[in-house]
Amino acid sequence: MIQNNCYIGIVKKLSVFILIFICMNLHAQPVTITLNPDEAVEIALRNNLNLESSRTSLETRKRASEMSWNQFIPSVTVAGTMIRQNEEPQGMTIDLPPMLGGPVTIGGGSQWNIAGTIQASLNISLAMFENMNRLRLDYEAGLLSYERAKAQLERDVRKAYHSMLMLQENIALLHSSVENADRQVAMAQANYNAGLVPELTFLQARVARENMRPVIDQAENGLKLYMAQFAMFLGLDYDTVFELDQITDSFDFIPVDVAQMVSQAAARKPEILELRQTILLLESARKMQVEALYPTLSLSWSHTSALMDPWNRSWFEYDNWVRSGSLTISLGLRLHSLFPFSTDNQSIKNLDDQLRTATIGLAQLIHGTEIEVYNIILSLERTRTNAQALQQTVNLAEQAYSLTEQAYRAGLQDYYQVQNAEQSLRQARVQLLEQQFNFLNGLIDLEYATGVPFGTLSGRREL
Repeated sequence: MIQNNCYIGIVKKLSVFILIFICMNLHAQPVTITLNPDEAVEIALRNNLNLESSRTSLETRKRASEMSWNQFIPSVTVAGTMIRQNEEPQGMTIDLPPMLGGPVTIGGGSQWNIAGTIQASLNISLAMFENMNRLRLDYEAGLLSYERAKAQLERDVRKAYHSMLMLQENIALLHSSVENADRQVAMAQANYNAGLVPELTFLQARVARENMRPVIDQAENGLKLYMAQFAMFLGLDYDTVFELDQITDSFDFIPVDVAQMVSQAAARKPEILELRQTILLLESARKMQVEALYPTLSLSWSHTSALMDPWNRSWFEYDNWVRSGSLTISLGLRLHSLFPFSTDNQSIKNLDDQLRTATIGLAQLIHGTEIEVYNIILSLERTRTNAQALQQTVNLAEQAYSLTEQAYRAGLQDYYQVQNAEQSLRQARVQLLEQQFNFLNGLIDLEYATGVPFGTLSGRREL
């Protein structure tokens, strides 16, 4: 009974401890990380699962390229064989005179034999040398694919960072509007108490303030969801909270040479580099297929040692073993592959078609990239012009709102005028903010399209 009571007490204590541990985990505060765009990119490059998959594939190609010489290692086979004949070997009887011992039986023996065999062979063709080159090209293609995946990831992380920062700035503007609404409510209440405005004006100010709270809640929930997606993008927990560095750089347009940007994109865009490497791979595959039609040199060597009647003869006496072997050197040609309708020739024609398709695709991609870069530069110029106009709109809206608020404080304007002026100011600020971040994202797209390091344009570094 005492032992049972002790056991029950221990179980209760463990249950309380587990309950406390679960509650602490349930109420644990989410992790907060302060980071700038460069740090976000660094975390993503280290933790992103898609990039890790590309890295693993690259390691496979690298190993295949470094070990491509192993196809010249001869294949060596060692075998041991034990043989039992179904019938015992019969000897031949020779009648000899009695003076010579009488009849004698020659031959016969045990049904058991053992043999050891070693064989080595090697086939050498020109296609094997081209295969080494193909594996090297395949590894280089893997490098380009990995670099493209890294560039795409960095581009997407930087643009997502800017989008999240824009959401935060928009929410800050909403909170500023709420503060203005609180001030307007206080002014409306003071004017109502002084008999300057009717009670309806006071109620309208309160309704306008309360209507803004669901808008802020919706925006904040949207930011939380975006942060969760951004955290998973970086390979972090979904409830990670980010404190983002504010971007203090000016958004002045950076003059660029359109012709230079277009030419640079045609030569350095990741997708174009990857497609060029694919064409080199197809050319190597075609060359290897053609060289497979050439004669193949075959080398083989074999040696066999056999021991008859192993149970009655010594295994360690040299003369008891019967030995045989051969060295073969041959040159072979697959005559059936020389016919135009053979499978090998059809494979060559298929590779020719793939090469033509890839070349056409490369030309289309280059033309599309030129239009893409030209469109990005035009969009940047248009964004700059819009931002300048919106900056003037914001300045005018700020003056209009200030004058309207002063008139409202003096009882010369109703609340709707103040509300409209405040809404116009908020819209102008949001539009200006969107143009500014669109400009930054456009620079990032231009950096990716031209293949320059990120920050060359958006970071104000020299080309």
